[in-house]
Amino acid sequence: MGDDAQQNGPEQRWRLQGETEAVWATASSFVLGAVAGFLLLNGDPRALTGPGSLAMPVAAVAGAVAAAAFVVSTLRHHRGETADMPRWQAVISDLSAVALTVVFAAITAMGVLLAAEVLSSGLVGLRLAGLGGGMLAGVAAAVGGRFAYGAGIGLRTADLAGILFGFLVIGTLFAMATAADPRWWQYNFSTLGGGTGAWAFNGTLVVAGLIVATVGSYIGRDLHRLRGDPAIGRIAVVVALWAATGVALATVGLLPLDRMPVPHDIAAFSTLVLFGLAAVVSTTVIPAAPGALVLTTVGVVGLVVVAVVLCFGIRLYGVTALEAIVVGLGLLWMTTFVRVLAILAPPASRPSARMTLF
Repeated sequence: MGDDAQQNGPEQRWRLQGETEAVWATASSFVLGAVAGFLLLNGDPRALTGPGSLAMPVAAVAGAVAAAAFVVSTLRHHRGETADMPRWQAVISDLSAVALTVVFAAITAMGVLLAAEVLSSGLVGLRLAGLGGGMLAGVAAAVGGRFAYGAGIGLRTADLAGILFGFLVIGTLFAMATAADPRWWQYNFSTLGGGTGAWAFNGTLVVAGLIVATVGSYIGRDLHRLRGDPAIGRIAVVVALWAATGVALATVGLLPLDRMPVPHDIAAFSTLVLFGLAAVVSTTVIPAAPGALVLTTVGVVGLVVVAVVLCFGIRLYGVTALEAIVVGLGLLWMTTFVRVLAILAPPASRPSARMTLF
């Protein structure tokens, strides 16, 4: 028991220190958000949503504060982490940090926009001027800042998979709430990418693609910690495939269905193929794949086949439901994979001894 207490002591102190810093980050984010919100919204009272409303300025302030909180936390807790790494490994790590900064800004902003849509339906007629709007911006910035600062302290690959799922849900729900065609669900999810509110769904896909590529970078990091330099070639293929999957997903958002249907469909199909290929190759790099991963893989493949048959064979439901099922199952597999990898891979950073990647 004494040995356990000695081992847990430093970790507990580190976690408590991180929690204390997160509290200060929350308070600082609130102040920054409130001041910026007051300056932006000072004037005539505004509604929560609609043209000239509070939602977009508050979302922009909260997103900017969240991004700043992540940058400060990352610099404070990971400064010098890449000092012993070769240039190529340090560049990949730095690019991942930049991508995550954009991701946390987007997640916070989209969360604020969705919350505003929900609140506007319950707080009909509410209008806030500079002071009230500033307080609202402060609260939104405090929530986003705390979330982002905590992620900067220690972000695992499994956390990123959860962030991807959460962002897809938030972005899709906001796109549904602002869809130009209320009957979009009778066609497919890509229909949300057309009309006046198209930017919400298309932007969600672009940021989601960035998250997928970043998850791939973290998967490569964990695989390198597990397998080391001898497997660097296979790990590079894994990272490249996940990056290509992210690019394809972002391309789906950049090529709206109503404007470029054929390129859109090609990008969507490429995303599915690349995701499957990346999943297969990633699994083969893990030595002796654990039973939980094998069971999940077999189950997901089987359920996808059943879902396709029920959609196109029996016509039990439409394409929209099939898309939701396939995406959900894919994210389930990814979550299982990164959790298994987190158990197998050592937590400590592992600089490569290779000066060049290839």
